[in-house]
Amino acid sequence: MNRHPTLFRNAFAISLAVALSGCMVGPDYHRPEVSTPPQYKELPGWSTATPADDAPKGEWWKAFNDPLLDELEPQVATSNQTVAKSYADYQAAMADVQVARSALFPTIGISGAASKQRSAAGNAGSGVEHLRPVSTSGSLEGNVSWAPDFWGKVRRTVEENKATAQASQATLANAVLTEQTALATAVIDLRVTDANIDLLQKTVDAYKEYLRVVENQGKAGTIAPSDVITARTQLENAQSKLIALGVSREQYVHAIAVLAGKNPEELDVPHNATLPSLPQVPTGVPSTLLQRRPDIAVAEREMASANAAIGVAVAAYYPSISLSAADGFSQSPLAGLLHVANHVWSLGADVSETIFDAGARHGQVAAARANYESAVANYRGTVLAAFQNVEDDLSGVRILAQQAQVLDAAVKDATRGAEIAFNEYNAGTVDYTTAATAQTTQLSTEQDALSVQQQRLLDAVSLIGDLGGGWSADELAHAPTAPVTKVAK
Repeated sequence: MNRHPTLFRNAFAISLAVALSGCMVGPDYHRPEVSTPPQYKELPGWSTATPADDAPKGEWWKAFNDPLLDELEPQVATSNQTVAKSYADYQAAMADVQVARSALFPTIGISGAASKQRSAAGNAGSGVEHLRPVSTSGSLEGNVSWAPDFWGKVRRTVEENKATAQASQATLANAVLTEQTALATAVIDLRVTDANIDLLQKTVDAYKEYLRVVENQGKAGTIAPSDVITARTQLENAQSKLIALGVSREQYVHAIAVLAGKNPEELDVPHNATLPSLPQVPTGVPSTLLQRRPDIAVAEREMASANAAIGVAVAAYYPSISLSAADGFSQSPLAGLLHVANHVWSLGADVSETIFDAGARHGQVAAARANYESAVANYRGTVLAAFQNVEDDLSGVRILAQQAQVLDAAVKDATRGAEIAFNEYNAGTVDYTTAATAQTTQLSTEQDALSVQQQRLLDAVSLIGDLGGGWSADELAHAPTAPVTKVAK
């Protein structure tokens, strides 16, 4: 009797050792090589900060020196609903890893049963039956079942799900970075709108003064009535544009609120025309993008997952083996159930193999390999797109810096030209159309200069985002902090 548990333990240990030393079918994962240039083409024209400077790496928005960004950017990671969804997707992917890993271990259960019964008894042919006493029977049994992972199907499934979970984690990081850059973009647009409001308000005030002068001259009969109409129309157009900016401003405020996870009515941003500072961004070398871009990490982990899926498909060619064991007691009547004499046990094994499937497994392996090749192409395409994004940002900043210098000079010339034209009009040497044209040119040039400054700031935000912000693929080894979501009631 004592040999049976020992036999069970020995068989279990042998099976466990065989399973753990078993092979894993399918290809082992190796990240494909991608061509990376030694440096960015546009880098020589970009004024970069030194990699060892004190600029914040994770809280990249602080380089813009804007109080609204400093206040709201951290809230994106905790309150933005797009980020909250990505975090929930990551948690679900991690749960899938746990489910897959559980298949590596035996399933252990316990069962018990008890019943009462009474039967009739009598003499054959006598027609007389007697009721026997009530009897109680019962059983108590523990059972173990296990499908050893001889061919590595379960381990490949764990590998696949783990890579998928890491892809979800990188997707979460990408969502945070995307929403944070969107917030920075909205704040820059808001600041530029406020600056435009101030510019148009200054212009409206100037046009009111011009109209006052022209109306006085019209009353004196020294100018044509059309000059008064032209001056008034010019003022009214400027006032109309000033009013229209109010719509854009409110929309930017609403967008900022939603990005920060707030209801639009919860956020009130005072007027502030001070533009954020234009930061210097350390770009590093192109190969660092493979570590710093979360979207590249997503593509790389999806590639690893697809590679593991090949092993899962290949494992279907091999037989399925499962082991089972039971150990317990059974007794009727119930008294003395746990006595050694009532001990029962069983060991079992099941092997199954598909002989003919009309090419189903071959098709599944071929599909898995094709999916992997698709993931490889997607990975390489993502890397190429990342290089393009950075080059676009660098060239935009370099060229816009040159344009900004020209426009600064143009604003000075246009301002001086408008003053001269209006003085000449007062002197009677030119008509008001000439003065009005000069004034319109001044406003247009100032707006162009503001627009270029806006685009330089937006390109800087885009460059930081395209460089991966302060993120690194090394962070995939660590679970992200759960966001505290705030849902409007």
